[in-house]
Amino acid sequence: MSRSVSLIGFGEAGRTFAMAGGWAADARVFDVKTDHAGAREAKLADYAAAGVAGCANLAEALSDARIVLSLVTADQALIAAQAATSHLRRGTIFCDLNSVAPQTKQAAARAIEAGGGRYVDVAVMAPVEPGRLNVPLLLSGAAADEAARALGGLGFARTRVVGAEVGRASSIKMIRSVMVKGIEALTAECVLAAEEAGVLDEVLSSLDASDKPKPWAERADYNLDRMMVHGLRRAAEMEEVVKTLEGLGTGSVMTRGTVERQRRIGRLGLAAPARGLAAKIRQIVQGKTEAV
Repeated sequence: MSRSVSLIGFGEAGRTFAMAGGWAADARVFDVKTDHAGAREAKLADYAAAGVAGCANLAEALSDARIVLSLVTADQALIAAQAATSHLRRGTIFCDLNSVAPQTKQAAARAIEAGGGRYVDVAVMAPVEPGRLNVPLLLSGAAADEAARALGGLGFARTRVVGAEVGRASSIKMIRSVMVKGIEALTAECVLAAEEAGVLDEVLSSLDASDKPKPWAERADYNLDRMMVHGLRRAAEMEEVVKTLEGLGTGSVMTRGTVERQRRIGRLGLAAPARGLAAKIRQIVQGKTEAV
């Protein structure tokens, strides 16, 4: 497999991958920042440090490309795909590694495929540093298997195909972020309030004492069980937590969301939860449908 690759965007991810893989002149790169006088010199210096072949425009970067990695900011992901489509040779694999919704990936796929390219939804499942080429990548799309082989040729060591449908890989990443980024936000809301109240050490000690790590399937099963049985009572309790946080002046945006979610599930009246996570999810979905 040829090591040649074209990159759209050369921020942290592009620089990290190119340098870790030693792609150097095997990589042709275009970053839109080179079109802006204030950012041009810094971006050209990035190219030079990595030894990659910087291109003056997107057409030059994509000319005769066999595999393209799109590594731009989320708000530019669809724009980049739409701009690329007229410059791709037929059959080029376009790997979209941007962190965007499955709907955005599907729109990008339509643009790429209308121009004869083959679009692959790629989800980067961990920070590129320190993972570098060992960062886990999930791939989906009709050309995902071929893309996995091509990425392996570039040095990526942890690729996994999760389906033939564009949007499946990004769905996994986006929905996982509900928990990962949500826990980060909850952490901030909790510790800021605890520090303001002068009880941080006690709160953290209490969490240590009560936290018994379990597989996420077991955690989710237990959490849904509690909300189905006690959602209304817990919503009322969390209203008091909102008052506590507002009194401290540290903010309660995450806790207000907890009140709403607990109340909505509690109002379904599912006081006899089914056994198992999948069965509980079906109960909640069916209960919401019947409540409409």
